[in-house]
Amino acid sequence: MNKVIIILGPTGVGKTGASILLARRLATEIISADSMQIYRGMDIGTAKPPARIREEVRHHMIDIVSPTESYSVGQYLTTVVPIIEQLHQKGLLPIIVGGTGLYITALTRGLFRGPPADQTLRDEMLSMEKNEKGILYSHLRHMDPATAENIKSNDTRRIVRALEVCINTKSKMSSMQRMFTNPLPYTFKRIGLIRDRSELYRMLEERVDSMIASGLIQEVSTILDMIPDRTPLQAIGYKEIAQYLSENISREEAIRLVKRNTKRYAKRQLTWFRKDPAIHWVDISGVHNSETICRMITDTLLEHNITGNLGQLTTLL
Repeated sequence: MNKVIIILGPTGVGKTGASILLARRLATEIISADSMQIYRGMDIGTAKPPARIREEVRHHMIDIVSPTESYSVGQYLTTVVPIIEQLHQKGLLPIIVGGTGLYITALTRGLFRGPPADQTLRDEMLSMEKNEKGILYSHLRHMDPATAENIKSNDTRRIVRALEVCINTKSKMSSMQRMFTNPLPYTFKRIGLIRDRSELYRMLEERVDSMIASGLIQEVSTILDMIPDRTPLQAIGYKEIAQYLSENISREEAIRLVKRNTKRYAKRQLTWFRKDPAIHWVDISGVHNSETICRMITDTLLEHNITGNLGQLTTLL
């Protein structure tokens, strides 16, 4: 079965620089697994690799849609699979890089598509929730407790979808996911990068300061002119700056919130990824040189015989 390498980890941990070096040395291409880097014009706040780097090492799934468009994990899979196939046909080993847990889980475990949306039912459920906050989550806990355990009580969108599946199929969504979710036909090898938490948090704060200095506020202002109420503006770094630009909070408070929310997001990412026992974790605490991190990733690939093309990797040692 064809292999695919995934380099994952929390935001800002050091995935980008090391993965670019690895892709360059293996003469292969990178597929982004970042749900915000897909949007054109959202460059600084999503920490996209510079254009000059992307010209040297091809990156897929970056700048593919306008911020005015919505984009789902199903669309992501539909687009990524042909890319993986093309790379394998060219004899290349795809490297997927990112921290969007939902994308990576869909790639490695498959995606349950379920029945189509039932807008009438959804409107009825949303009306119920409006009249009695929390009622939908209570219904879900009763109808499908296994699914409810994996959904936050305030995540109305996912709660509504889970109930919709239960009601329209007369089956639990958790049961249907187990029965009808088919993984993609590849051997995925996951390398997870991790750092000491205090070190990571310090790096994230410094990165936010760098984003502000690089023009994040102007970037958000430009996007606001295009799309005053679209999903991309809910991304961390964008929603807080948008609040500042709307004069709801001060500039200093916006920056403080970006830093706080970025650290909280990193924590959630780690919680998500730690549920996957197939991830080979590489502790890069204290290591800030991308060359060294790349070497540590390479050592892990060799140690676990993750790639069949060991000749290429051996030349890195």
